[in-house]
Amino acid sequence: MTIFENLDFHLKAGETVGIIGSSGAGKTTLLNILGGLDAPSSGAVRLCGVDLGSANDRQITALRNQHLGFVYQFHHLLAEFSAQENAAMPLIIAGVNKKRALEQSAALLERVGLSARLTHKPSELSGGERQRVAIARALVNNPRVVMMDEPTGNLDEQTAQSIQALMLNLRAESGTSFVVVTHDTGLASKMDRALHLEQGGLIAV
Repeated sequence: MTIFENLDFHLKAGETVGIIGSSGAGKTTLLNILGGLDAPSSGAVRLCGVDLGSANDRQITALRNQHLGFVYQFHHLLAEFSAQENAAMPLIIAGVNKKRALEQSAALLERVGLSARLTHKPSELSGGERQRVAIARALVNNPRVVMMDEPTGNLDEQTAQSIQALMLNLRAESGTSFVVVTHDTGLASKMDRALHLEQGGLIAV
C-alpha cells in the first residue's frame, strides 16, 4: 500500500509549518520519516544536507541528537526522574557533563515557567506541566528543527493555548524551525505555513 506519492517538502531555517489531515492520513508516519525514525521505500530525505538514505543507523542517531528535537502527543517522560533530569536527558545521552546538562535543563525549564518544579517527578506534574517539560527536553540541545506530534492533543483548551504561545515565543527567541502535526486547525493557522496531507500529498491550506 502506498501512503505517500510525489510528496515534496522543504523546511527553511526558522520556519514553522503546521501539517493537518484526517486520522489515518499518515501524518505521524510523515513526521517519523522526516526525523529519520522510519525510512521511505523510495525517494530521499535530507537533514542538514545529509542524505539519510546513505547514512548508517549510528550517523542518523547522531544527526537526530545534534539537530532535532521531538515532542510527542504523550510526553514519554521517564517516571523515575525529576523534571530537571528528564529535560537534561538528551545532553546526558550525548555525553555532556551531568552538572552542565542539569544547569542547561534548569535554565530551559525556567523559560517555560517551571523553575519551581525542577525536582518534581512526572506523576507530581499536571498534563500541561509535563508537556512543557517535554518541550524543554526537545530544545535542550539547541536543535535546528523541533518536530511535534499533536503537542496539544491531550490538553484542555487553556493549557493548549499556553503551549501554543510558548512554542511561538521560543521560535522567535531561538530561530528554531518547527514542524507541527496536528488536528487543530487553529494551531496550524498560527504557523508560517499550513499544509493539508491528503491522498498521499501535501497541499497548501
